[in-house]
Amino acid sequence: MKRIVVRNPGGHGALELVHEGDPVPGPGEARVAVRACGINYADCMVRQGLYKAAEGLYPMTPGFEFSGVVDALGSGATRVKHGQKVFGYTRFGGYASSIVVPERQLFPCPDGWSFSECAGFPAVYFTAYHALHRVAKVERGETILVHSAAGGVGTALIQLGKIAGCRVVGVVGSAHKVELCKSLGADAIVDRSLHKDFWREVELVAPNGFDAIFDANGVRSLREGFKRLAHGGRLVVYGFAEMLPRGKDTAGWLGLALNWLRVPRFSPLDMTTSNRAVMGFNVVFLFHKLDLADRAMFDLLRWVQEGRIAKTPVSEFPFEKPGEAHRALESGRTTGKLVLTL
Repeated sequence: MKRIVVRNPGGHGALELVHEGDPVPGPGEARVAVRACGINYADCMVRQGLYKAAEGLYPMTPGFEFSGVVDALGSGATRVKHGQKVFGYTRFGGYASSIVVPERQLFPCPDGWSFSECAGFPAVYFTAYHALHRVAKVERGETILVHSAAGGVGTALIQLGKIAGCRVVGVVGSAHKVELCKSLGADAIVDRSLHKDFWREVELVAPNGFDAIFDANGVRSLREGFKRLAHGGRLVVYGFAEMLPRGKDTAGWLGLALNWLRVPRFSPLDMTTSNRAVMGFNVVFLFHKLDLADRAMFDLLRWVQEGRIAKTPVSEFPFEKPGEAHRALESGRTTGKLVLTL
C-alpha cells in the first residue's frame, strides 16, 4: 500500500509518500481499497503541527474521509460486503491506498456518484449537519449566514439550510464563486471583494439580523457577526482558517500569536443581556460517538436519494502530489471539495 506520512510537521514538503504492506482487518472491521481521499483545511493544520487533535501522534497520516471498494472483511463484519463501493470516515489515516476501519464507519456510495464525489462527502456534510441540527438547532423560517459559502462545508450548509426551510445568505471572497452558491439554492450572496464594508451589504440583505451564523474564519468576522445576530441568535464557530496566512506553506509564530490575540473573547454577561449565544465544535472530537454519524448519514443519504442534495464541484489531484492539493486549498481560490485520486 501507499501512504502519506508527516514525520515532522512543516511545509508542503513534510508530506512524504511511503510504501508498506496492506493492513489486515480485525473483528468487526473492513478493509477498503481506496480510490479517492478527501482534503480538508484541518489536514493543512495537521501538516503544520497546529491541530490539537493530532498532538502526540507524529509520525502520522492525515486524512478524515475516503472512498473505494471493500476488499477484505474481519470476523463478524456483516454491514458491508466484499466488492461493495463505499465511502467512510476516520480519525486520521485517510491519505492511504488501503485503510482498515470499523465497518460502522462505512456507507454505500450513492448511485451515480463517482469515487471522488463520495470521498468529498462525509466530513463536510457531517460538519454541516451537526452545525445546523445539533448545535444551532435551526428551525423553518429562520435566516442564517454562511461564511466561506463556496467551500466544502459552505456548499453543504447552503443545501442543508434550504432543506431545513431556512433563508440562506452566503458570503464569498471572489466573484467566480457567486454562481455556484446561487445554483445550490442560496437566497442571497455577498461578495466581500466588491465591498470595502461588506458588513453593510450584509445588513441590507438581512436588516433584522440573523438567527444563526456559521463561521470557520475564526478571527476577523466573529465579533462583527455577533453584533448582527437577532435576539436569540447563535454564532456557531467550527474552524479558524484565518489563523494561517494565505499562500504560505508554514505559519510564522509571530503571525500566529498576533492572530490569536485578535480572536475575540465573549463575555457571558454580554451574551445574557443581548440574548445571543456563541457556540463552538469540532466533529473530529465526536468520531467516537458513532450514533451521531449514523443518524446524520441516514438523513443525508436519504436526501441524496431524493435529489435534495446536489453534487458540488470536485477538484482532483494525484495521490502522489498532496502538497499541490494543500497549496491550492490554502490559496482561498478553490470552490467545492478537493480530493486525492488513486
